[in-house]
Amino acid sequence: MKKIILSQVSKRYGEQAVVNDLDLDMADGEFVVLVGPSGCGKSTTLRMIAGLEDVSSGTIHIAGRDVTQLQPGERNIAMVFQNYALYPHKTVYENLAFGLRMRKVPAAEIETKVQWAAQMLGIESLLPRKPRQLSGGQMQRVSLGRALVRSPEVFLLDEPLSNLDAKLRIRMREEIAQLHKRVGTNMVYVTHDQVEAMTLGDRIVIMNQGKVQQVGRPLDVYDSPANLFVAGFIGAPEMNLIKGTLQDVRGQVVFQAPGITVPLGGAMPLAAKSGAGVVLGVRPEHASMEGEGNGPMGSVSLVEQLGAQTLTMLELDGGDQSVPGSPSRFRVLTGRRDNVQIGDRARLTMDISRIHLFDAVSGVNLKVA
Repeated sequence: MKKIILSQVSKRYGEQAVVNDLDLDMADGEFVVLVGPSGCGKSTTLRMIAGLEDVSSGTIHIAGRDVTQLQPGERNIAMVFQNYALYPHKTVYENLAFGLRMRKVPAAEIETKVQWAAQMLGIESLLPRKPRQLSGGQMQRVSLGRALVRSPEVFLLDEPLSNLDAKLRIRMREEIAQLHKRVGTNMVYVTHDQVEAMTLGDRIVIMNQGKVQQVGRPLDVYDSPANLFVAGFIGAPEMNLIKGTLQDVRGQVVFQAPGITVPLGGAMPLAAKSGAGVVLGVRPEHASMEGEGNGPMGSVSLVEQLGAQTLTMLELDGGDQSVPGSPSRFRVLTGRRDNVQIGDRARLTMDISRIHLFDAVSGVNLKVA
């Protein structure tokens, strides 16, 4: 089994911990995405798996071997970089074949592997060209092909799509996903783009400040974020987060904030108590502006037409608009609505079953805790 196991892996520069006691177990053939903001430790983790960074403490196992102290060339891994790193004076064929020639692979085997990789990536017609004659997407395919011909146990991809325009990024994202299905080799992919993480990964690893915040399947993480950081980072448009308190009103739980009262029903979460400071989280698609009853009223302050969907910003009555993150501002994502205008009045309703509650101090999801 070609599993990848990181046990208590840390990377320190002096007293500064860049990655802190990371534990991760990746199954054979799994596509795992490391995602998080700049400086969170995701690229450092990838470079430690590759052997490009020394491990300060902990161990790394690939396919049953302890590779912690091995050089990159001894780990049977292939890495795809953000900058392609192609030899400008060599043809595409020579770029693909170069690593195999350095390993003294027989010429017939080199020919077979290069043609196989070129066919799989649809770049057979590009083999005689040089990198300056290629587009960004074509260069990225060649970079993938150079990794592919090595038949590695692990593919490591470090933000490989960040230099491409938006349309080409989507197309290459689809091609990488299809490539993984065809090859079936472990892939570890680093990105700061949560959309890439959600669409590519069998599992995603959300990191922040050198620590893993949550590991899980994309939709599991989206539906049940472990803490406030994950809730705010995963999802576009981002989750509405409102500071307030929980109150026990005649045995029913009520969330209260300036201008907002939300009866939650049911019992108080075990991890909370009446009067506790909490943050209520609601994804924009779990709210609407067509409800009746006691929901807060507000005025439309922004309308973004996204084609099939409409994103509307409501300024709720009773909120403090001068305070960033105030409950006065609330995003609502609906199906396409051509009749919404700035200044319209609307009543906000929320899907109570999809609401999240986070502890205001620790940030832990009280429904998950």
